[in-house]
Amino acid sequence: MKILAIETSADDTAAAVVENTTILSSVKNTQLGHADWGGILPSLAKRDHLAYIDKVVNKAILDARCQISEVGAIAVTAGPGLAIALEVGISKAKMLATKYNKPLVAVNHIEGHLLSPLANKIDINFPALGLVVSGGHTELILIEEIGNYKILAQTIDDALGEAIDKAGRMLGMPYPAGPVFEKAAALGNPKKYLLPLPMAGREDRNELSYSGLKAAFGRLVSEVGTENINDLAACFQNRAFEHLIRIIKKSIEHFSLSTEHLLVGGGVIANQELRKRLTKLGVELGLAVHFAPMELTGDNAAMIGIAASFKFAKGLF
Repeated sequence: MKILAIETSADDTAAAVVENTTILSSVKNTQLGHADWGGILPSLAKRDHLAYIDKVVNKAILDARCQISEVGAIAVTAGPGLAIALEVGISKAKMLATKYNKPLVAVNHIEGHLLSPLANKIDINFPALGLVVSGGHTELILIEEIGNYKILAQTIDDALGEAIDKAGRMLGMPYPAGPVFEKAAALGNPKKYLLPLPMAGREDRNELSYSGLKAAFGRLVSEVGTENINDLAACFQNRAFEHLIRIIKKSIEHFSLSTEHLLVGGGVIANQELRKRLTKLGVELGLAVHFAPMELTGDNAAMIGIAASFKFAKGLF
């Protein structure tokens, strides 16, 4: 069954048509005006969503080479996200569902990232572990089955992607800093400067925290300047990723988990160093690690459609 999906949770206006886990089309308009503000400006996000939502949805249907009458359901991101941004997508989805008499499937944004690796048509057995690492979320989740999730560990302050953006701003990098930060870190020495390991000695709390690392990094930059920008980026990234890997291992041990699969999604998963570390962790723990396709790591509507396909099949709408 074909599903038309809409995503407007932040600064991407996106629509896609999927058939089960096959992506027939995926269209996205990324707003560029937020860079000047160093983050997403909600009023600007809403304005641009309103300007592009019709064009993006129409192009998704056109690219899928189908008519909206052939679509079996409409899916939309219902949250979390910026309320006034979500409102644009939800209103459009409701209008289409009413006009064409289609069922409406509400999808949690994190659930979309969580299930995005299933776009690879992998055959897995549940329960499985899921990891979402993005600008707004950093969570380790137990997937009992589709629609039944338990958070095992999550950040108590900044998400990893947000922490990288803020560290990048300290180094004079543009927003979002992720890709530039990754390139700089790849050229640097991760042992050049000593930064604290977050939550050291408190890993049994199954919590992630990046505020302390961010503060320590700010003090380091004030002390040494930004001449060795590559080394600084490498040191921050190294500690941030080390913290994440340690918490994953501790959580698996704490909850005595027995599973064969780890699904990994979210924008930060585009980082190749993080992929390497998670792959290595999988080998160490005997986990098959399944990453979201690169084109589905950032916010997109295809992942919402894929999640909706599984939810619809189970009657979860």
